[in-house]
Amino acid sequence: MKAVLHHAVFIGFTGTPLLKADRKTTMDVFGRYIHTYKFNEAVEDEVVKDLMYEGRSIEQNLTSQTRVDQWFESKTAGLNDFQKNELKKKWGTMQNVLSSKSRMEKIVSDILLDFATKPRLKSERGNAILVASSIYEACKYYNLFLQTELKNKCAIITSYNPNARDISLEDTGADSETDKEYIYKTYTDLLKNVSPSGNKSKTDTYETESKERFRKEPARMKLLVVVSKLLTGFDAPPCSYIYIDKKMQDHTLFQAICRVNRLDTDDKDYGYIVDYMELFGNVADAINVYTSELDSEGFSKEEVEVQLKDRIKIATDRLMVALETVEAICEPVEAPRSDLEFIHYFCGNTENPDDLKANEYKRMALYKSIVEYIRAYAGLKADFANTSFSEVEIQRFHQKMEDYLNLREVIRKASGETIDLKAYEADMRFLIDTYIRAEESEKVSPFDDISLLDLMETDMEKAIDSLPKGIKGNKEAVAETIENNVRSKIVEEHLLDPKYFDHMSVLLQELIERRKQETIAYQDYLKEMAELIRQVNQGKKDDVPASLNTKGKVALYHTLGDEMLTLACEDAVQYAKKEGFRENITKQRELKKAIYDVVNDLDKVEEVYKIIDAHKDEY
Repeated sequence: MKAVLHHAVFIGFTGTPLLKADRKTTMDVFGRYIHTYKFNEAVEDEVVKDLMYEGRSIEQNLTSQTRVDQWFESKTAGLNDFQKNELKKKWGTMQNVLSSKSRMEKIVSDILLDFATKPRLKSERGNAILVASSIYEACKYYNLFLQTELKNKCAIITSYNPNARDISLEDTGADSETDKEYIYKTYTDLLKNVSPSGNKSKTDTYETESKERFRKEPARMKLLVVVSKLLTGFDAPPCSYIYIDKKMQDHTLFQAICRVNRLDTDDKDYGYIVDYMELFGNVADAINVYTSELDSEGFSKEEVEVQLKDRIKIATDRLMVALETVEAICEPVEAPRSDLEFIHYFCGNTENPDDLKANEYKRMALYKSIVEYIRAYAGLKADFANTSFSEVEIQRFHQKMEDYLNLREVIRKASGETIDLKAYEADMRFLIDTYIRAEESEKVSPFDDISLLDLMETDMEKAIDSLPKGIKGNKEAVAETIENNVRSKIVEEHLLDPKYFDHMSVLLQELIERRKQETIAYQDYLKEMAELIRQVNQGKKDDVPASLNTKGKVALYHTLGDEMLTLACEDAVQYAKKEGFRENITKQRELKKAIYDVVNDLDKVEEVYKIIDAHKDEY
């Protein structure tokens, strides 16, 4: 488009700031930012709620390694080493361990306890979303909740739509249920009493009705279990808690947690994030992107112009290296290099029983290099037109991909290194659910009853040590965590004392800039930050006169700058204010007149009135 419309102005609108990885290529099309509106500004303007984070950890233990080994060996007796390793790779992943029944039961118990104790959930004016890692896990959670008081008050919303063709005859003939069968059975059970509405399918009708109840009747629809759907663009004001049991980061994570920050009734104070996946650093990073100044000016025109070329050059180099690697591995294969010669080279002589094992390292190198070539080819495929490759060369890359895919399949079959993982699915699920035991969840947030800022003021070293491992081992992550918390405190207190916290904001920004420019040593940075935190927590200058003994008087003093003037203004306000003045324009005018008689400055009158209005417990 830009190549055709040479003099056109392109304007882009986005609800998400650009990450550094995206920013240069986007600016190549649209240029610099025209205007930005950040998350913290939206909180300050009271158009969304601020977010409160809580991390929870559930320890898991293997009850008997010996029994696990015995059980696994008995079930895989007919497999070779490669096949056993493939099975272990698939089912030994952390995610499959995290899907153990024991662990998921503990999370369900956690959520039920929250519904019984958390004010917003207990009152039935608020509800919650649980984000699962897969459709299988979402179905598993849903069925667990069906055994509790949330039965008929929870729903599952995923991309799955049941189809009888999903279940093959081989599946239904198995001794135990596969994941695919479990998902299919869950959906057919929950949809059996749903009547399609209009042109909608049963699934669409169920989804629409569940979302409407969640939005409008939180007492009737308390929990939605989701995987990827509803994590962007779904607005439900009652939604107050999001429970995260899925790895997420960057925009996806921030969009997800913002499902809970919509304004609702007065009892909704925050949107609450409950994290079971140790995402604290990712949450902090995501929020930082949405609250930090966007450094579009940090890129020169030349950098923006060459970014596309650099990206394509990197992708091209990767493709060529990957191709050369595969070809080098296949180089020793003798002519005429048919399938048979490749089998001889990578599998050895079938008459020698040790040859297959002895040549295993060759096959592993081949498989790995082919995977890298496939990825490199896919990464450049859409941009071939922007490279210098001819059509013949591009076709050669494509043919090579097909040839190597075929070669991999030939070698796998010849070596017996293929395995139908589905056949072992139910057995592996049984193993995980039987021999893994989960403990009760523990709160692992870096802040408990004492705030992180209070802890940093008294003991910075202890505060840093209380952070999650992924943060405290990285100085930059520690610094950004501290800065985000200080910034949040300043934003939270700003209305109560604008002058003072404007000053704190300036000091914070100066310290951040010095850290980023590396003009201050890390230990000195921590000392200065501790002092800044002390000032923020104290909420007043050190030289405030003792006669100004309330927060309201202190804020007036910061605005007026004179003790006697502050006390005179305080007396005038206390004398002139009338019950209900905040809701009555006439009473407000009378109060502002009394303030003007003392300060004799219209601008100061408005500043003082805002302070009076904010300190509802004093005035």
